[in-house]
Amino acid sequence: MEHPLDLPALVESLLFVADEPVSVQRLAEALETTPGQVERALRALEEALQSRGLRLQRMGSRVQMVTAPEAAPVVERFLGLGSRRRLSPAALETLAIIAYRQPISRPEIESIRGVNCDSVLRTLLSAGLIEEVGRAPTVGRPILYGTTFVFLQHFGLSRLEDLPPLETEEEVPTAQHLTERRKEHGETGDH
Repeated sequence: MEHPLDLPALVESLLFVADEPVSVQRLAEALETTPGQVERALRALEEALQSRGLRLQRMGSRVQMVTAPEAAPVVERFLGLGSRRRLSPAALETLAIIAYRQPISRPEIESIRGVNCDSVLRTLLSAGLIEEVGRAPTVGRPILYGTTFVFLQHFGLSRLEDLPPLETEEEVPTAQHLTERRKEHGETGDH
């Protein structure tokens, strides 16, 4: 199909009007092109947005357009959102474990932390920072948790790969791993 705009501009238009994250496959179908072409358009769009007030956020094959984390204070003030609720150290620690080890079950989180996590998980779920992403194929089929697009936006990340690296695979993620990333963007630990 012939369009007066190039593919990155068309992808940008679709992401702008989408009210939720969109899969690369869905974009390809809407634009009557291949997922590979959409991926190339997304890379070009991502590069073009670097000096602007918008960013692309990705989780797997889903993508959405969001405001740049550097613009958050101005946007929040404009929308009258006021100060955000502060996450407790326990919530930040649990969130770090989920971010680095996802998908992960409550028993696995509790094994790492050494304490019950029911209340903290409810807090993170209600804040939209984590979500249920499936069930573990083990006895009892415990719920698996993963982070959300809200998490990415809250910590100024475009994708999970932007998290500060752990020293080793065995290292236990801490709240400091997450707050380190927020400090790079001049943000506080508030939510």
